[in-house]
Amino acid sequence: MTIPLPKTEVDWTALRNFAMLRGQLRVSLTPACNEQCWFCHNEGDVPPPFTRLYRDVLPRKREMTAEDFLNVLGGLMGAGLKRVYFTGGEPLMSPLAQPVLTQLPEHGPDTTYTLITNGTLVRRHQKWLSMTALDKVKVSLHYFSDESLKAIANTRIGIATIVDGIEAAREMFDRVELNTLVQRENEHELREILAFALDRRMPVQFIELVDTDFNVGRKGSAIGARGIIDHLRTLTSDEEVEISGVGQGRRIFRIDGIEIDVIHRELGRHHVGQCGTCPVKPKCVEGFWSLRVDHAGGIQPCLLRDDLRMDIRPLLADPGQIPATVARHISAFTEGTL
Repeated sequence: MTIPLPKTEVDWTALRNFAMLRGQLRVSLTPACNEQCWFCHNEGDVPPPFTRLYRDVLPRKREMTAEDFLNVLGGLMGAGLKRVYFTGGEPLMSPLAQPVLTQLPEHGPDTTYTLITNGTLVRRHQKWLSMTALDKVKVSLHYFSDESLKAIANTRIGIATIVDGIEAAREMFDRVELNTLVQRENEHELREILAFALDRRMPVQFIELVDTDFNVGRKGSAIGARGIIDHLRTLTSDEEVEISGVGQGRRIFRIDGIEIDVIHRELGRHHVGQCGTCPVKPKCVEGFWSLRVDHAGGIQPCLLRDDLRMDIRPLLADPGQIPATVARHISAFTEGTL
């Protein structure tokens, strides 16, 4: 339920429009990860594989406490944001994961909390995770063998650990979904991943590569989603296209009531009002579809625009100021005055 906002000089229109267009609030609890996926953008922080190559290039230091995260979360949800995603890195590596996720603000049926994880630590944390108010767990499954896991994530963790993490999530939550980045390294396994999901009645989202500065050297791995789309059309005729809201368009298939999404370039990107004056719009990779709150006390609306990252650390002592400050920031972006 959206809390009535105070009548002040603040123009809440841009922030409210973003929320109504199903914009996400992504809460990055940590940049640390036990995988090193080559395509990782780490929600705008330095990705693990980049740090491994350049030891002196480190992610931002943690400045936020669990209480800070909960205060920011409550304030922005009160301002209208309804789709909250907890990310990393791998969020379950953060010492703040348990105190944050077990104390989430109460929310109505039109608001959702989603944990995005690589699945490797779900079983280990199953006891306290089962006591959270999470509505959904989304597991990133970009591989389906030890060989492709090593090639993509550069880790010695076995695929059996991840599959077991998926099963642990299914034991706790009614809604468990998969997301898979389509790439040359897993092209031969996409149908297996799909069959695995359908057998367990889990929705799955196949996503084309989003270019960032950190993965530019591997552009040859981007193969597009046409192959999996053609395969899905042999399994069902229930297909539709969604181009509303924010971000990239998606093609939706339904097989025996299970929704399979495909996000790909062919459908275009949907630049809402906030992107109208953006100077990097011609090379934009995604549009403005999420507000990212990071562990270092920043809020950033776009992966390509580090200059838009706003430091909210000075406001943490009086978190009631944060929603209005964010609203002004988004309004300035909309008006092209940032």
